[in-house]
Amino acid sequence: MIKGLYEAHLPVSNVDRSIAFYQGLGLELSHRAGDGLAFIWIEKEISWIGLWETDCVELAYHPSIRHIAFHVSLEELKQSVPWLIERGCTPRKAFGFEPVEPFVMAHNGMAHAKIHFPDPDGNSLELICPLENRGDVTGMMYLSEWEARH
Repeated sequence: MIKGLYEAHLPVSNVDRSIAFYQGLGLELSHRAGDGLAFIWIEKEISWIGLWETDCVELAYHPSIRHIAFHVSLEELKQSVPWLIERGCTPRKAFGFEPVEPFVMAHNGMAHAKIHFPDPDGNSLELICPLENRGDVTGMMYLSEWEARH
């Protein structure tokens, strides 16, 4: 029945600025629906983000709201800090890790490497890559430490 996630929505204060931001990350505008709504393809014909212009953008932060994680390859993730900075994005501290490189969260036989950054309205964005966790490692560490162990 369920095949995957098709759409997610984020509040934005200026839809034109947000369209430019997401296009700067390499995403494609699908279409606009009126003045204050735009849809941006994450993967064309597979999934998109709805950007809703509103005066109610400011919400207290919690990781369960205003958050989207984009799947990237490991090689792309390794280059993510300079790639983001070149595009005017500032990687942010997350889970106690400074944004000097991606970090790994490993648990329950799974592992993911990731880096977090905000969009212009403070929505929490993430680049994430699943990793093999052959040794069933648990914990968090920088990606360079993970690679040294594996």
